[in-house]
Amino acid sequence: MQLELFVNFDGNCREAVEFYAKVFKSEVKNLMTYGQAPPDPNYPVPEADTNKIMYADVQIGGVTVMFMDMPSSHPLIVGNNINPTVSMADMQEVERIFNELKVGGEVYMELQKTFFSEKYGMLKDKFGVIWQILYYNRETCSS
Repeated sequence: MQLELFVNFDGNCREAVEFYAKVFKSEVKNLMTYGQAPPDPNYPVPEADTNKIMYADVQIGGVTVMFMDMPSSHPLIVGNNINPTVSMADMQEVERIFNELKVGGEVYMELQKTFFSEKYGMLKDKFGVIWQILYYNRETCSS
């Protein structure tokens, strides 16, 4: 079984995917615009969508996160339907990732000790994606 997320944007996907690759020390893979897709006469690409990102992916903690700009025919509805959660056993990395994601965004809960984690925080980044970041050490947490 493999967990994957798809995160949609409204024309700023390229900027977002490059930002996430930097934060999570990964790389952008398989980036393709709508204009680079094989032509399909049943679904012509509007000129306004040619340079929008049709697909890109970034590996984050062993999970493939996929990104795309919504085509003009399907406007983006921003909501809280995508809520990626990143848990790791490296306290410094928890703090680094949280601090980088919060730049230009809105912190809902600063990193702090909770009943389920020694460090947990929640924020909305500058692209409107709500993230939960937490420290998780299998040796000190009971299941």
